[in-house]
Amino acid sequence: MAVYYGLVGVFEEQATLAGADTVLSGATHEGVAADSSEIVTTGAVPAHDRPLLVIPDSRGRVRVWRWMLSQPYWKAGVALCSATTPEEYLEYVEGSGVDRIIAGDDHVNLVEALAILAGRYGVERIRVDSGGTLNGLLLRLGLVSEISLLVAPVLMGDDRSQSFYRGPQMSPARDCPELRLTSREQLNGDYLWLRYAVFS
Repeated sequence: MAVYYGLVGVFEEQATLAGADTVLSGATHEGVAADSSEIVTTGAVPAHDRPLLVIPDSRGRVRVWRWMLSQPYWKAGVALCSATTPEEYLEYVEGSGVDRIIAGDDHVNLVEALAILAGRYGVERIRVDSGGTLNGLLLRLGLVSEISLLVAPVLMGDDRSQSFYRGPQMSPARDCPELRLTSREQLNGDYLWLRYAVFS
């Protein structure tokens, strides 16, 4: 994880798009069940140099916004919601000092939501920090321009292993986007960093 997050600064993102499951898993790992305190700004990095934290959450499951924004990584938060997101959650988000974008009916319409995000905040570059479900959806929608892949010198293959990309509605021969290698670099510890341009 240290190697992975050590590369983050290269992307100079204006927003970090994180999946709800990824955020909740991280909070559980840190022993945070739900917000219990006000937002506390920490860290030496000025807020204007940090990206926005953006989380799609139409079901209103992420209740750790204050904790997330107390970390020194993001300057503010934006919740992506849908027309069916519970009103109580929208009130919680507003009370946590988090902006909200409502796009889509039953689920967040990511194409519409990201267009609104770009218009409201001038966001042009987003880094995705998520699991296979959100990554796969973004790829299916043609919203990904680059894949950055860090290959660790470790072999894994049990039933609990998770793919960074899940695309059950894609057939390899017809629907998968074409990838072109644009950069490769060997890092300390025999890690290999690969970057691919994505062509839908």
